[in-house]
Amino acid sequence: MAHKDFALDESTSITIYKRRSSRSLRLSIAADGKIRVSIPYWAPYRAGLEFAKSRRNWINEQRKPALEITDGQAIGKAHHLQYNPSSDTTQIRSRIKHGQIIITYPDVMDSKDPKIQAVALKASIRALRVQAEQLLPIRLKELAEKHGFEYSSVSVKNMKSRWGSCDQRRNIVLNVYLVQLPWDLIDYVLLHELTHTKVLKHGPVFWKAMAEDLPDVQQRRKMVLKHQPILGHPM
Repeated sequence: MAHKDFALDESTSITIYKRRSSRSLRLSIAADGKIRVSIPYWAPYRAGLEFAKSRRNWINEQRKPALEITDGQAIGKAHHLQYNPSSDTTQIRSRIKHGQIIITYPDVMDSKDPKIQAVALKASIRALRVQAEQLLPIRLKELAEKHGFEYSSVSVKNMKSRWGSCDQRRNIVLNVYLVQLPWDLIDYVLLHELTHTKVLKHGPVFWKAMAEDLPDVQQRRKMVLKHQPILGHPM
């Protein structure tokens, strides 16, 4: 695949890919923070560069400080991450076994390397998804039965900013990162979405309904706002 690297500014570089399957210009930011622009094969590279420049504000909003998933870090409720540098491999691999997320990589590399961190993040999200699919639907059902709610379906997804959602058909979607939160805050989010099955929009009626089931709703709300659906610590 034809591609070239360009400097968007003094501190930001992008890679522009020419794809035969592309019919329009697309911009994305990979897990390792790299900015990629896809353009039709016939388009000049400068078109991709100008497109990226026009989306500079979006890029700045989306980019987050570099985060490091550290050795021994707890991932959700049931896993820990373990780095395994090895002289017997030339590849970066991951496996999940007996509650351990094991990242094996060449011992000449550092675990902070963006390539290793990207593999660690991907494997950690897989582990979070397994936990979320096992734990959250059960707890949601318990809370629904306890407080008299009904919902149509529940699923888990990897969402960038929202902890959950509920549509007008009472389909509930929960963020896989929820299992990173303490159980009292998980319950807050689950009850929040269950309340939307009766009151779709936020407002005085919604918060009054929530307070009936969760008297300390405002305190828990403030605590949830201090958390973000991310993994890792600032490098």
